[in-house]
Amino acid sequence: MFKEAGINPTNYAITAVEQAQVEKAFAALPPLHQKILKGHLHSISFLDNMPNTALTSPVNTPDSVKMYNITFRAGMFKETISEWATQKEYTCYEQSANPEYEIRIEAGELDAFVYVLLHEATHVVDAVLDFTPHPPDREALVKPTLFTKNIWDKMNVPSKDATDSLLEQTRFRSGKKVSLTLAPAIYKKLSKTPFTSLYGMASWFEDIAELASIYHLTKKMDQPFYVTVRKNNDEIIRFKPMKNKLVKKRLRQLKVFYQV
Repeated sequence: MFKEAGINPTNYAITAVEQAQVEKAFAALPPLHQKILKGHLHSISFLDNMPNTALTSPVNTPDSVKMYNITFRAGMFKETISEWATQKEYTCYEQSANPEYEIRIEAGELDAFVYVLLHEATHVVDAVLDFTPHPPDREALVKPTLFTKNIWDKMNVPSKDATDSLLEQTRFRSGKKVSLTLAPAIYKKLSKTPFTSLYGMASWFEDIAELASIYHLTKKMDQPFYVTVRKNNDEIIRFKPMKNKLVKKRLRQLKVFYQV
């Protein structure tokens, strides 16, 4: 798939130190994640020159058991969650014309792999247990689940009460970058939605993965997670998703990940 897009990724053999990072990250997953992965994770692999951070893909099997591979960008072994998340957030903005603005996600000093594995493993859990609907196409109207009710109308269409016109302009909704000067207003709007991140607005699949990951990171691993926007080194807004009342209302749905 990557090669068809003109990209030439290469296999990466992890080192002994990186192997230890991988094992530690798997051990830190929620109980349900660990249980589901034991039965449904076919393999993990690592690539150099990968255009995105990770990709979870179904694997064809001779029986009806759902199996998945997760492919990771090897370069993130050298990044902390804070460094990786900040770089990803910057991809939402045109920043060259406004050097006085700065965005940072503070998410602690754990390896980025810890967060990315948690996010991708949630996709596997969701795919196996159908916590969100898995319709045949993105335009399908399907019965909502507890995770999507009153938040999503379709797979990648939030309900009107869960977004607004400014948020619809952001990269994971429109595919386009916006001016960095809009960042303060964007996070102010985001704080009035049930979403934990801009990426969580891409689809209900990313929504549940971001919600579960940020919850586990902050509440179970005792790490921070918040976005700051600074102008000329002065902080002008701080977005803390776990303090958001609308996000808090959803947290009871996450108990299922720990009742195994």
